[in-house]
Amino acid sequence: MYGIIFGKNPELSRTEFYSFARRFSLKVKVIEEHPTWLLVDSKPSIERRFRWLGGSLKLVKILGEGEEAIKDLEYTKLFTVSLYGRNDWKLWRKLGSMVKREFKEEGPAKFFKPAKVYAMPAELILKGFPETKDFVFLFREDGSFWVGETVKVTDPFELKKLDVERPVQRPILSIPPRLARIMVNLTEVRRGSFLDPFCGIGTIVQEFVLQGLGAYGSDRDPERIMEAKKNLAWLRKEFRVKNSAHLEVCDARKLKKCFRQRFDAVVTEPYLGKPLKRNPTREEAIKLANELDRLYFSVFESIADVLKRNGRVVFVFPAYQLSGGGVYRKDRKWLTKLGFEVLGRHTDYEERHKLVRDIHVLRYRG
Repeated sequence: MYGIIFGKNPELSRTEFYSFARRFSLKVKVIEEHPTWLLVDSKPSIERRFRWLGGSLKLVKILGEGEEAIKDLEYTKLFTVSLYGRNDWKLWRKLGSMVKREFKEEGPAKFFKPAKVYAMPAELILKGFPETKDFVFLFREDGSFWVGETVKVTDPFELKKLDVERPVQRPILSIPPRLARIMVNLTEVRRGSFLDPFCGIGTIVQEFVLQGLGAYGSDRDPERIMEAKKNLAWLRKEFRVKNSAHLEVCDARKLKKCFRQRFDAVVTEPYLGKPLKRNPTREEAIKLANELDRLYFSVFESIADVLKRNGRVVFVFPAYQLSGGGVYRKDRKWLTKLGFEVLGRHTDYEERHKLVRDIHVLRYRG
């Protein structure tokens, strides 16, 4: 039995995990759900695949329930305690002391206690204290809990490297590598050819390449394609991957002229409009969305020309944080008329953002 610890967007992380499980045929059985974590039965192969999740932080092997399960923890000289579902400093210290007392018969153990941190960050597990065991307590609302040990973490250093160490960067305009990985999982397509028709400097195409997929990208700006090629050359060298990507200068509204094949999946974040200086009113948001839909309608007509029947599309539409509060998300009925079935819609944003990513997962019915 395993626990999945979600990242900063638990709703999107949960959706990604279910898509990820189907994508890799993991056959997980949900045991218990919580706003910040998930308990599942799964084969050990989940440990090998876990690195390809973008929205989850830790994979925890569950040992048991309640204080009795502390006896089943494996002895280590250095350990820490992570609490999820509770932020209680006294409880955190109490549980650490209980573990230390349990280990006393086997040998001395040191409880690593960073001040006011209730969960050991993955950065410390990977780099700061690689030999430290991270013992995890997953709390329910009634105070009962599961006990386990972290066995895998998402590598934040890899994701940071993919973002800030590549030769060409566009911090404000580029999609985060974390989100690119999430979007690839949302397709639920394990193998095949993947296209990003708004590839820019190549963040999403990088993910295609890393996962050994048939990687294709296009952009109407020749300079962006040159930059994407530089980043992919760096990626192949730094991550020692042999495969690469096929990139074309191409208008996303005319994909049929650039690609003669049909794709299994399209994953992309298109042009989302000019940066907003302030939060729009509802009327302004509707106008902005309608203006961009003129582009998006033509793009989806073009995608239909190069996508296989039942192929998947993960597409970021813009939504808006309104000046009067709330979020405006447009319902695009024209997608159905073009043969696309909306399977899911998910947002990714922070409160300070004016623009909201409204991520659509679609299937092309033809």
